[in-house]
Amino acid sequence: MRVMLRAHMDTAATNEGIKTGALPQAIKTLMDKVKPEAAYFGLHEGVRSCWIVFDLQDSAQMPPLMEDLFLQFNAEIDVAPVMNAEDLARGLAAMGR
Repeated sequence: MRVMLRAHMDTAATNEGIKTGALPQAIKTLMDKVKPEAAYFGLHEGVRSCWIVFDLQDSAQMPPLMEDLFLQFNAEIDVAPVMNAEDLARGLAAMGR
């Protein structure tokens, strides 16, 4: 299932992660694991954030994918199913309207 992971990361923790190299390494490791369809990085609500769209094969993947963000960067994480335009069109067509 296509999902979007949104993570807001603690400023002090990410500052330290930048100094030590832990933040770029954690992001690279996550990207290597999920092979995202899209990934964006920026500020949201005043903190470093990322939005990553990828195919989640099994909900059991969530702990190993996300624990580094929780443990190292005190991240607040949301994961939600999402659709692209083709998925939406198929879903609406299946409604029989």
